[in-house]
Amino acid sequence: MKTVAYHNLGCKVNAYEMDAMLEALRQNGYEIVPFEEKADVYIVNTCTVTNIADRKSRQMLHKAKKTNPEGIVVAVGCYVQSDTQAVQADKSVDLIIGNNRKKDLISILENYFKGVVQENVIDINHTLEYEEMKLTATGEHTRAYIKIQDGCNQFCTYCMIPYARGRVRSRQQADILEEIKGLAAAGYKEFVLTGIHISSYGADALLELMNAIDEVPGVERIRLGSLEPRIVTEDFAKNLAGLKHLCPHFHLSLQSGCESVLKRMNRHYTPKEYLEGVARLRSVFVHPAITTDVIVGFPGETDEEFAQTVQFVKKADFYEMHIFKYSKRKGTKAAVMPNQVPESEKTKRSMVLQELEAQMSKKFREYYIGRNAQVLFEERKEIQGTAYFIGHTKEYVKVAVTCESTNGRNLENEVVDIKPIRFVDAEVLLAQIP
Repeated sequence: MKTVAYHNLGCKVNAYEMDAMLEALRQNGYEIVPFEEKADVYIVNTCTVTNIADRKSRQMLHKAKKTNPEGIVVAVGCYVQSDTQAVQADKSVDLIIGNNRKKDLISILENYFKGVVQENVIDINHTLEYEEMKLTATGEHTRAYIKIQDGCNQFCTYCMIPYARGRVRSRQQADILEEIKGLAAAGYKEFVLTGIHISSYGADALLELMNAIDEVPGVERIRLGSLEPRIVTEDFAKNLAGLKHLCPHFHLSLQSGCESVLKRMNRHYTPKEYLEGVARLRSVFVHPAITTDVIVGFPGETDEEFAQTVQFVKKADFYEMHIFKYSKRKGTKAAVMPNQVPESEKTKRSMVLQELEAQMSKKFREYYIGRNAQVLFEERKEIQGTAYFIGHTKEYVKVAVTCESTNGRNLENEVVDIKPIRFVDAEVLLAQIP
């Protein structure tokens, strides 16, 4: 029996694909061991969304080879696709597998051990068809991320992902439903639809898919991954509100609240259109969670343009924001744009938004104090010396119940009615079971 250690970087799509690769490895007799241990094979599922992601990917590849110089180090994922020559020149790497061949990991490894593989780069050319992978279990015990599409056709001027993931390919509804039915039968209760650009699945097809998932026995919650704002038409929002199990938690990509910056980014909406989408969701759901991403310090972003983003963020009143400092990516249009913003200014702007985010997030959570809510409990955890069951509301607000208060009942993977009473810390609400 050969041992395999792994390290996963990046997005939920990478996490899904890593789970699928691990499942295939276990089914074929490989033993999974911690990444810090000596193993026969090391798999690093890389990311390239920022320069930091590239650096972390390299660090993990080097760490693997250092842990066991005789081990086979396998680099897969987006960093492999975006800078193949650099990975190929890296003496720590033995096998380089393209995103489109992750599904073939077992046969590639077996051929490598037999000496059949003569070249370390295994097909990094993108395909035009969806590469089917399937899960019967995940790294989590209550929530399953379900990949419904791959690739992106947007070509935002700052982004490498269309080059790393290729053009849009959508997964067949029947394959998605088969996977979800199996996972629901195995006890998973929450399903998150994810992909590189899930809006490209199409509004009608996405609604049809969610309606079908809504009827699967055992499904108690459905969440959507990141959406483009313009997909949220009045009809789309109303149809979402008609789903029994949809969680009112929506991540709408923003990147900037300034129209001129959005144009330079090649984002296909205006701040006005974005706010209209938010208003539609708030008109059909009670207190929905709206979250987003914002990039600060995009090339040419002036003080006035950043001030417009700050005002926009206040108007949108987000639950959470993921704030990124612009990262120059070689090969993108933004990398050669004039007036690159100094790192010190990016840091300053990031801090402004982080402070604003903390205020908005606290206000959103405070709304639930004293109100009844439902929580899907996921794990048992100790906070400041006290044992709690931890879970999330439908709006993805983290809630804790003391283990002592449940009279020995194990709440993990249970949906329970609760009433938050106060904060445990900045991100967790303490609740009672009525």
